[in-house]
Amino acid sequence: MILASGCTGNLGDTRTNDPTDDPGTENPTTVDPRACEDGSVRPGRAPLRRLTRFEYNNTVRDLFDDTTEPAFSLPSEDVGNGFGNDADALSASSLLAEQLSTVAEGVARRATATPDALAKLAPCARDVSPEGEEACARTIVERIAPLAYRRPLAAGEADELLALYSVGRTDATFDVGVATVIEALLQSPDFLYRIEWGTSDPERPELRRPTGDEMATRLSYLFWGTTPDEDLRLAAQAGELSTKEGVRAHAERMLDDPRARATIRFFFDNLLPISNLADLERNAEAFPTFSRSIGGLMREETQRFLEHEIFEGAGTWASILTAPYTFMNGPLAAFYGVSGVTGDEFQEVQLDTTQRLGLLTQAGVMAGTTHSNTTNPVVRGSFVLQKLMCQKIPLPTGDILERVKPPDPYSGATARERFSQHSQDEVCRACHQYMDPVGFTFENYDAVGLFRTTENDVTIDASGSLPGTPGTVSGPTELVQKLAEAEEVHDCFATRWAEFGYGLTLRAEDVCTKQAITTAFKASGYNVKQLLIELTQTDAFHYIAVANQE
Repeated sequence: MILASGCTGNLGDTRTNDPTDDPGTENPTTVDPRACEDGSVRPGRAPLRRLTRFEYNNTVRDLFDDTTEPAFSLPSEDVGNGFGNDADALSASSLLAEQLSTVAEGVARRATATPDALAKLAPCARDVSPEGEEACARTIVERIAPLAYRRPLAAGEADELLALYSVGRTDATFDVGVATVIEALLQSPDFLYRIEWGTSDPERPELRRPTGDEMATRLSYLFWGTTPDEDLRLAAQAGELSTKEGVRAHAERMLDDPRARATIRFFFDNLLPISNLADLERNAEAFPTFSRSIGGLMREETQRFLEHEIFEGAGTWASILTAPYTFMNGPLAAFYGVSGVTGDEFQEVQLDTTQRLGLLTQAGVMAGTTHSNTTNPVVRGSFVLQKLMCQKIPLPTGDILERVKPPDPYSGATARERFSQHSQDEVCRACHQYMDPVGFTFENYDAVGLFRTTENDVTIDASGSLPGTPGTVSGPTELVQKLAEAEEVHDCFATRWAEFGYGLTLRAEDVCTKQAITTAFKASGYNVKQLLIELTQTDAFHYIAVANQE
């Protein structure tokens, strides 16, 4: 569903994730969805992907045991597809190049700072003799460079890196020469970009397939956000990743590994408005029980809940949206007004389902969709429509933009009174008729997510409706139940995972990829873990269009 243009109001993040919104982007050729069933292989787009800050930090951690998260000093990525890993939006500026050099220098310095650090690169480096330095440097190069490049070295590459070692070693020490090599590796396109040349498919000459090492890289960054481990590298060499069955087997292994949980956390940190809760500020007089530490606990509540439901619970998107429990520790339970929970450890807590139900009614999500000390149903409604239903709400422009003003906080006792007046404008109504009825249903939660029945001593009317579904709802718990039943919501969730997992924004020409993923998600009963496995079974994951190599 695409909403009418000319919307006004304080929408918060209103990016549409639609490349056709950019007047400088050509409209892609639309593929008829019926053509997706003709048996043809449709690989979709595979743009060149640069490592994100999240991926860079994970990769240098696994290569050099560097846990300082150095990439956070790099410029932040453009949001693009909403996750910061949209290949089409990851441009390389001169500032980025300069800071990549600085970051590489720091990683290299820490990796060679002590005999123990050098020994992690190669045992010979702990106490190397002058006559053994060059041989030890070659050992380091031949071990580290293939890991950094995520492929075997080509003929002559090791010699080129050893020549850099010699330059760095001149008038210096062994560790400086090794650091010079590491700096070069970390600034190489072969490290910074996930380069895919592929290998020809004899049965389909118009297509190429990722090599074993390229497939290992696809899997590793999808599930772990880092470079392939030894098991994946060996699987690539053994040809185990050349079939969908082989890829599925390793995908299942990787998803069961604890490292997958960090990637799932990262996904939800970007899908949901929870990543900055520890920095959230509210008026202390109006919200005396809220603090930044409570904000941090809210974020942890959501992430603990998601992790438990996906890996130990029913594991479906519907069950996440409607679960009758959450996780709290003592301080957070006291904030909620829940008794019987003590200590700092999080534990499962049953909800009063007349007040809360599932993910969206958690205090963190409600506080995260509130940008001031008063609630804004437009922001909350916009979040549901755009992030969870993939509905397009274009930004207001021109004269309409001049009319965008949030209502006076004293113009009505409740948000419904204030925003109903704001939306009476005929132009505003074009979009507010969709957003506001969703946002109004969450008015039982104040600006820090606590449940309330009145605002300014006036009873809150939390009734509303969901676009595209019949009837009305009486409040938030009925709304989330409707969301959990809406196929559009499940299709959107699958699309969000595809865009994150593939590092792009799905366009019109990617319709077959989207259809394959949403169909498989539905067939799984909307199971989240199964969705992630199915991302590895599409044509887009197993093929590279020749056009992408030009």
